[in-house]
Amino acid sequence: MRMRKKHNLEKRLERQNVYLLDIDTSEKDARVANQTRTPLSFFDVFGNDNPVELEIGAGKGGFIIETAKKNPDVNFLAVEKISNVIIAACEAAEAENIPNLRFLNCGAEYLLKYIPDFSVQKIYLNFSCPFPAGSYENRRLTYKNFLNIYKKILTPCGVVCQKTDNEEFFDYSLKSFSENGFEVTSVIRDLHNSDFSGNVQTEYEKMFVQKGLPIYRLEAKLK
Repeated sequence: MRMRKKHNLEKRLERQNVYLLDIDTSEKDARVANQTRTPLSFFDVFGNDNPVELEIGAGKGGFIIETAKKNPDVNFLAVEKISNVIIAACEAAEAENIPNLRFLNCGAEYLLKYIPDFSVQKIYLNFSCPFPAGSYENRRLTYKNFLNIYKKILTPCGVVCQKTDNEEFFDYSLKSFSENGFEVTSVIRDLHNSDFSGNVQTEYEKMFVQKGLPIYRLEAKLK
């Protein structure tokens, strides 16, 4: 049963030759991969020069699909490293025929290999895993090593938007952004009881809100 499921997944991924971008993932060491960069041409990918926004950790695509539909003059790229998750996002985008959305099946540590310098105007970090501080701190998507990657691919006025239900992770992120070349411009500690407008909920966010949990949101721009 497990082998058949894997086989079906591979066939489904192969069929996604439009929404899932074809990239070389043979090099498993991100440090080596990023030294031999093969950056995408966003004009070739999207067929226009519209600004690009990036979601890291797209899950099944609920947030990025809705955001792309609301902003047809912006191009969206969504990154998700788990294959049997990203396939659901690709198929959902295909079902709605969304022209301004594409997906990358890789981890955030590989972004420098595929994303051109100074090409992304906004990065979304939605409910990324709040790995425990300490020995797992370097896996957090707001750890300094990841922030250094974002600084290389963001435009000069680029912005990072983060949402989380984890207050400790949120406070950690505020400190990490402030200490690593970003200026935090917005801090909201209870998003759904604030005057913030235009919020698009993720699958996890809907679940947390139903449980009555506060959602934390920040924006940070390059200094």
